[in-house]
Amino acid sequence: MGWIRNKIDNYIKERAEEISSNNNQFYNQIDDPLLTALMGGDAITLNQVQQIPAVASCLSKISDNIASLPIKLYKIEKNEDGNRTQKEVINDRRTYLLNKSTGDTLNPFQLKQQIVNDYLLQGKAYIYKETYLNEIISLKYVDPMYVTPFKNFDPIYKDVVLNVNGKTYENFCFITLLRNTKDGATGQGIFQEISKALETAYQTMLFELGLAKKGGNKKGFLTSENALDQDKINKLKAAWAKLYKSDNSKEDNVVVLNKGISFQESSETSVELQLDERKQTLSEEIRSIFHDDEDHDKFVKNAIMPIITAIETSLNENLLLEDEKSSFYFKFETKELVRGSLNQRYEAYKLARETGWKTINEIREDEDKDPIEGMDIIPMNLADVVYDVKKKIYYTPNTGVTKNLEGSDNDEIRN
Repeated sequence: MGWIRNKIDNYIKERAEEISSNNNQFYNQIDDPLLTALMGGDAITLNQVQQIPAVASCLSKISDNIASLPIKLYKIEKNEDGNRTQKEVINDRRTYLLNKSTGDTLNPFQLKQQIVNDYLLQGKAYIYKETYLNEIISLKYVDPMYVTPFKNFDPIYKDVVLNVNGKTYENFCFITLLRNTKDGATGQGIFQEISKALETAYQTMLFELGLAKKGGNKKGFLTSENALDQDKINKLKAAWAKLYKSDNSKEDNVVVLNKGISFQESSETSVELQLDERKQTLSEEIRSIFHDDEDHDKFVKNAIMPIITAIETSLNENLLLEDEKSSFYFKFETKELVRGSLNQRYEAYKLARETGWKTINEIREDEDKDPIEGMDIIPMNLADVVYDVKKKIYYTPNTGVTKNLEGSDNDEIRN
C-alpha cells in the first residue's frame, strides 16, 4: 500500500507549495517563547522557569494527577425503549495507544504528563498521529519548539498548516492542544502571561543562592586613606576572596583590615530586603495562576477539569472518524481523582442507595468489588408514591393501586 502513502505525501507537498506561493495571504507566526525572549532581551527561559520551586511543584502536581488517569472510549446507543445509554468500547486500538503503549519512546503516562506541561507553560502541545489507511498505529509526542504554525489572514475562513523541522503537515495530522487561542493556530501559556513575575521569582532564587554561597556576607568595597602598592592590593583581594568562599569548614575566614582601610556596604541582607516575605508572595501568586488550592475539590475543579476537558475535546475532534463523532466520545476516568476519603465515599454511597440513585452492585463496582447476585435492586419506601412520567401514572406501593394523571383508578392492580 505504498502508493497510498505517496499520494498523501504528494497532497501535503502540494498544499505546502500552495501556501508558500501566496506570501501575501499566509505568514509565519513566530511565537516560540525562547526566541521571543532572545529577540526582546528577556533574561528568563523556559528551562529557568521550570527551576522555580513553586512552578515545578504546580506543574508536577497537575500533570502527574492527569497523567495517572486512564482514558476510555464510549458509544451512545439507544435501547428498545428509545432511551440513550452509554457503553464502554473495549479493545479499541486508540484506547490501547492512550493507556498501554503509544508506539513512541514516551509511554502513555509520560506523553500525557508532557502535553500538560507544554499546554500550561507554552500554551500549545502536539501529538503526531501515525496512520495506516483509517487506523491510527502510533501516537508520537512532538516538542513545540520544533513546530511552527502557518496561518492565513482570513478571519472567517481560517486555515492552518504546521511546519515540523522543515517539513509541512496538515493540521489534521496532529492532536493539538491550544490554550487561550483566538485563531486555532497559536496559544498563550503561563510563560508569556506572567513572564516578568516568573523572572522576578527566578532572580530571587538566584539571589538566595548567591547569599548561601557567600555565607550571607554582604557585597561591598574597600576604601583606604593611604595609597596601596600592587602587592598589598593583591594580598587584600586574596583575603577578601577567601572570606566569600562557601567552603569554610576547615578554617574560619577572617579579614584583618589595617589602619586606614574601611569596608563600605553596597547591598542589603535578605532580612533587610524582606526577601522571605517577597518570596512567599511570589509563590502564592504562582500557585494562584496554576489554581493550586489546598482544598482538593477546588483544585480538581479549577486546575484539573479544564485541562481534562481540553484534552477530551481534542481527542474527540482528531481521533474519531467523521461517522463516529455523533455516537462515540473519549472521556477520562476521574473516579480515583474525585472519590475522596473512605468516610466521604461511604456517606455518598449511603445517600445514593437511599435515594435510588445507585444499586448495591453499582456501588460495589465503584469500589472495584465483584457484584453479588440479586443485589441489582433499589430500596423503596412503601409510603412513597411513584410517578411514571412516560405513562403518566401514579403507583402507590403500600396499596398496590395505580392511578392516572387525572386521579381516576386504573384497571391494573399490582401485587
